[in-house]
Amino acid sequence: MKPETVCVQAGYSPKNGEPRVLPVYQSTTFKYDSSDAMGDLFDLKAEGFFYTRLANPTADAPEKKLAALEGGVGCMLTSSGQAASLVSVLNIAGAGDHIISSASIYGGTYNLFYKTLAQMGIETTFVPCTSTAAELEKYFRPNTKCVFGETLSNPSLDILDIEEFANAAHAHHVPLIVDNTFPTPINCRPFDFGADIVVHSTSKYLDGHAVALGGAIIDSGKFDWKSGNFPMLTEPDDSYHGVTYTDTFGSAAFIVKARAHLMRDLGPAPAPMNAFLLNLGMETLALRMRQHCANARKVADYLVSRMKGDGAVTWVNYPDLPDNPNHRLCEKYLPNGSSGVVSFGVRGGREAATKFMDSVKLAAVVTHVADARTSLLHPASTTHRQLSDEQLKECGVTPDLIRFSVGIENADDIIADIEQALNKAAE
Repeated sequence: MKPETVCVQAGYSPKNGEPRVLPVYQSTTFKYDSSDAMGDLFDLKAEGFFYTRLANPTADAPEKKLAALEGGVGCMLTSSGQAASLVSVLNIAGAGDHIISSASIYGGTYNLFYKTLAQMGIETTFVPCTSTAAELEKYFRPNTKCVFGETLSNPSLDILDIEEFANAAHAHHVPLIVDNTFPTPINCRPFDFGADIVVHSTSKYLDGHAVALGGAIIDSGKFDWKSGNFPMLTEPDDSYHGVTYTDTFGSAAFIVKARAHLMRDLGPAPAPMNAFLLNLGMETLALRMRQHCANARKVADYLVSRMKGDGAVTWVNYPDLPDNPNHRLCEKYLPNGSSGVVSFGVRGGREAATKFMDSVKLAAVVTHVADARTSLLHPASTTHRQLSDEQLKECGVTPDLIRFSVGIENADDIIADIEQALNKAAE
């Protein structure tokens, strides 16, 4: 099926007389007729639902839908995008290990790696997202367990050269984990370019309406875990009677372990209602992404006209623009559009940026990004305020950067709002 059809149809197929719309299974537990049947579930010998922390029928549907959209063998939803990023790394790395990450990533993820993983004994080396496979060579160590990056970084809008990073990772027998939140699988499928694991903050475009927190981890099923140093997957797990994930679950070893081990022990499970809302939002994902991208291009073109005209805008960053430094990679990885997010600077720096934000009427000043409604944010003083000036520079965040998330309203109305706010900021 084509992506538009997968968005609507995949994940849930009601049988005769069953509800056409995915039900909300608002239950923590599930009944079985015998202790043996339940025991097989606990021993990973059978599939089924027995406790919502590990799996729930309402979550199962969008998990299957996302796996189909990304082209993976399995998916696990989490309570947030942060949880998805954390679990994706902890599933294969522990104290004494090392990971490599693109520096151009979401501020929360940067801090997660820089601060919290370090406290867990996992060291992170941050590298330029423009690095070639040859340049990445010097960063690998014998204890390196994975490479991490964002397809389209938040908020700097840098595009990861997925093939380059994948080639470097695979040369050292470690997987590439890619956060695909901004493009979504409608605009890019990282597995097609060599990525091994994909994570999402489903709170963004996948949900699309800013109503439910969530995250997701999708396993490509293509990485050979036996080729590297991953004993947690290739040796017996004594907490499950000695099961060896690669031997028992084959290509789905990573995602099964993520659920059986880390979801069991850490518990970052999605609420059934949040999973229901995610599934509902994904039904219109393909339609919304087309509108987001079309509107964003019009907004970007308008901002460029102001930059070249009266200079009210000092710079515009949108990968789809022909003269953008990321345009070559955009054509390769995001030929149908990058996302609805545009960043730009207002003449007058931080003070003018603040005045611009205070003057918008249609757009909303919110922490969130990537939903149906147009919104904006000043990352340096909000989402990235915990970072030092040097770290902000590494992430591509300047003091005057405004992250503008273009919604699905009429583009003319969005542009009119920008125009009047720019005029006020210049007063």
